[in-house]
Amino acid sequence: MSIVEVAVLGYGLAGSVFHAPLIAAEPRMRVAAVVTSSEERATQARAEHPGVRVVPRAEELFAAPDGIDLVVVATPNRTHAPLARQAMEAGLPVVVDKPFAVAVDDAEDLVDRAERSGLALSVFQNRRWDGDFRTVRDLVETGKLGRVRRFESRFERWRPVPKGGWREVGTDEDGAGILLDLGSHLVDQALTLFGPVTSVYCELDRRREQITTDDDAFVALTHACGVRSHLWMSAVAPQLGPRFRVLGSEAGYLTYGLDPQEDALRSGRRPDESDWGTVAPDRWGALGAEPDFAPVPTRPGAYPEFYATMAAALLDGAPVPVDPRDAVTTLRLLTKARESAALGVTVTA
Repeated sequence: MSIVEVAVLGYGLAGSVFHAPLIAAEPRMRVAAVVTSSEERATQARAEHPGVRVVPRAEELFAAPDGIDLVVVATPNRTHAPLARQAMEAGLPVVVDKPFAVAVDDAEDLVDRAERSGLALSVFQNRRWDGDFRTVRDLVETGKLGRVRRFESRFERWRPVPKGGWREVGTDEDGAGILLDLGSHLVDQALTLFGPVTSVYCELDRRREQITTDDDAFVALTHACGVRSHLWMSAVAPQLGPRFRVLGSEAGYLTYGLDPQEDALRSGRRPDESDWGTVAPDRWGALGAEPDFAPVPTRPGAYPEFYATMAAALLDGAPVPVDPRDAVTTLRLLTKARESAALGVTVTA
């Protein structure tokens, strides 16, 4: 195997905008198959990836998996674990979009199956490759902030009118709600920076009458190292807070605005462009302590690294880009957060 032939399950936003373009941009991968029951999306897939095999059902792909080296699960949340399980039963390595699963037991089962079978398994925590997060990670690891005491992170939007999809009108069993959606990124980033968590506090709210699940949330994590992470996620924020505010013993770092890669992919730009992921100087964050602050260049975002690393895992025996055990821990903490919100108390992680 010199080229990894990839099957993308689902060709909605996740499959067509995030996964397929990043796979196509990786020289050692090819979008070989797409699973979608939509004729419109099937036509789109054939136009965007000439020669792609399109089938309407995942079972049809798994019944004849020859020629497929990797399955990417980019379907609605409730189907992540069942489809990943079926892929491994067919002898195929898997990448699962976040959230890894809806229930912790299902996530643990997938990791166990991968270890028993020797199949590569990873989770698409692409926000580890956001440029602003990469910048924060550098500042933390190089000690430029001193000892970090508080980490504040936000994904906030202003969507007063719901779109009406399953993420807003679904159930817990569907994996609906903003906590599981955006919280999967925010918690993963906090864990990546500061490690194990000892306690969790959460506030969950449903602010819009037309929806059935949470659309506004706050999560506080206390890490074993002493750092406190405060994480906000909202669809109803008429004014957006800073993306990151990191406070250390020597300096702080403050930055606004989202990484540009998602908007670039949505607009049809592709990761092989020379200026991919770059942030203009007027959007750089500031580092320092009162009254002295200086702009810090934001590292370019690097979503293509996920599938470059996945190709290396399959072709060269390198580690997968995201250890699925990390995703299990994230899901366990999100479950604890929901427990905290229901009880109105801080819970042990």
